[in-house]
Amino acid sequence: MRADRLYAYGAATGLLGDLLLGDPRRGHPVAAFGRAAGAVERVLWRDHRGWGALHAVVCAGGVVALGAVAEKAVRRSPAASVALVSAAAWTVVGGSSLVREARAIGRALEAGDVEAARERLPHLCGRDPQALDADGIARAVVESVAENTSDAVVGALVWGAVGGVPGLLGFRAVNTLDAMVGHRSPRYLRYGWAAARLDDVAGWPGARLTALLAAAAGDDPRGAVQAWRADAGRHPSPNAGPVEASFAGALGVRLGGTLSYAGRVEHRPVLNGTAGRPVVARDIERAARLSRRVGLLALGVTVAARVLATRVLATRVVAKNQPKGRTS
Repeated sequence: MRADRLYAYGAATGLLGDLLLGDPRRGHPVAAFGRAAGAVERVLWRDHRGWGALHAVVCAGGVVALGAVAEKAVRRSPAASVALVSAAAWTVVGGSSLVREARAIGRALEAGDVEAARERLPHLCGRDPQALDADGIARAVVESVAENTSDAVVGALVWGAVGGVPGLLGFRAVNTLDAMVGHRSPRYLRYGWAAARLDDVAGWPGARLTALLAAAAGDDPRGAVQAWRADAGRHPSPNAGPVEASFAGALGVRLGGTLSYAGRVEHRPVLNGTAGRPVVARDIERAARLSRRVGLLALGVTVAARVLATRVLATRVVAKNQPKGRTS
């Protein structure tokens, strides 16, 4: 059976597993990777970019190598190959957990229980919940759903289509490292620089595909494209900008503005500020549904792209190896 079909079956099964089962409550492989990366950090940490780059190479490179070894070990068995891709996809895709946490906060807000929503918010993002009112919490949730649709779903599927199991695992490793050491705290300003830049590069294609699919699947495709074009470049993150702007336009809301992270206040540009309205609690469910649609579309697009690329490459190889006819 063709390798592209095996990947397609495995990726679809893995995404279905995420939709039906979500993440395991205990023993998640990503958590195990985080503990291993933390152990490597305790050995390597220096206040220096070079040591941080070594940390990123050791951790992400080790995961990619492990994925390559596993993929090679099962390549003679179609069933095992599909099972491996399925397990890898289920491990790295986090769409169900994202939607579950967002909806829990949305239900609390709609019930008027702002304190319960504040308690739940750290499960989803790093904002300071005590600095937010109900609408501020709703906006934080919608922004997190938008950004994490790219980071936790679409980006992984893109790199899986490019690199198979090593691509799936490698993307999640890079994204996890960025979450651990890529922020601008005094400890990680230099040490986490390489992880943050690597995450920017790895997240670039997934973010653009997420923005495109959000525009296609949202309530206002034209508004999504307009917000993306007008506002994405004003966002401090090269990848969160297109995604959040497109979600804002697709949902008809305003995102961005003043944010608070552990006492540190940021004033970000408003996205879709002219056409959008303030976010309210009911928009959380709309964002969750849009995230689901984007994830399913991303699966179809990335699998189709992998199948097409494989067939084009095979056609070229066959044409190159055919003997040329003699001319008289």
